[in-house]
Amino acid sequence: MTVPTSEPFIAIDACDLQARLGDIGILHGITLALPRARWTSIVGPNGAGKSTLLKALAGLLPHHGRILLLGRPLVDWPSRARAQQLGWLGQNESSGDDLTVWDVVMLGRLPHQAWFSPPSVADHAAVERALKATQSWDWRARTLGRLSGGERQRVLLARALAVEAEVLLMDEPLANLDPPHQADWLDLVQALVAQGKTVVSVLHEVAMALHADELVVMAQGRVTHQGRCTEPSTHRALEAVFDHRIEVHALQGQWVALPRISPLQKPNHAN
Repeated sequence: MTVPTSEPFIAIDACDLQARLGDIGILHGITLALPRARWTSIVGPNGAGKSTLLKALAGLLPHHGRILLLGRPLVDWPSRARAQQLGWLGQNESSGDDLTVWDVVMLGRLPHQAWFSPPSVADHAAVERALKATQSWDWRARTLGRLSGGERQRVLLARALAVEAEVLLMDEPLANLDPPHQADWLDLVQALVAQGKTVVSVLHEVAMALHADELVVMAQGRVTHQGRCTEPSTHRALEAVFDHRIEVHALQGQWVALPRISPLQKPNHAN
C-alpha cells in the first residue's frame, strides 16, 4: 500500500494538541514531530500526561488540535487503513482468557483480512514471526489465562507486532517483564527501527528510555524538551523534570540514569 506523506521524515506530527479527561485538562497545547524510522521514548514523572498523549496520537482519545499520521490528517484515514499502519500496545490490556495464544496474536491481523474471510497464508506467517520474535512460540496452543503476567505481556506484544504496521505505539511495554526479557524487548525495538519502522514508547524505566534515538520529556501535560538521547541538553532536561533526583552518566559507552547521591549520603573515606 502506498502511504501518502507530505514530509517523508516525520511519522507523527502534532500541533497544539489538547485533551481533557472529564473536566480536567491533561494535555496543554502540545506540538511535536516524531521522526520516521526512529525510536522515540516519552518520559516524565507520574501524572505528566504521557499515556494520555500516546492515546491521543493513536486516535483513541478525543482531543483538539491537529495530528498527521505519515503526512495525512489522522481523522482522514479510513479506519481499516489506519489500523494497518498504526499498531498499538496499551497498558493493562486484556483479551479473552479462554483464547489460545495463537488466536490472540491472530487478532492483530484483523485489519488485513476481508470480512468473514479465513486467515491467509500471509496472516499465518506474520503470526508465527511475531510469536517467535517475542519468544512465545512454544505457548501458541495454551490459553491466555494459563500464562503469567510477563508471559501475557509478551503475547500482547506479539499481537501488536503481527499487525506489521509502519508505526508502533507502546504504553509501558516492559510491565511485568524481567530484566532478560526487557533486554530482548530492546533488541526487538532496535531491529524494528533497522527495518525502517517507527516506534514510540512510554517508559517508566528511564535507563531503558535512554537507549532510544530521541527522548520526549513531559511535565504537567506539556513537552518540556525533545531531543536526541545523546545530547547534553536532553540529559539536563531529564534530570530537571525529576527534580535533579537522578543524574545521567556515561557508563561503558552507554547513557544511564542513576539516583543522585547527596553529600550527606556519600561515604566518608577520610582517615
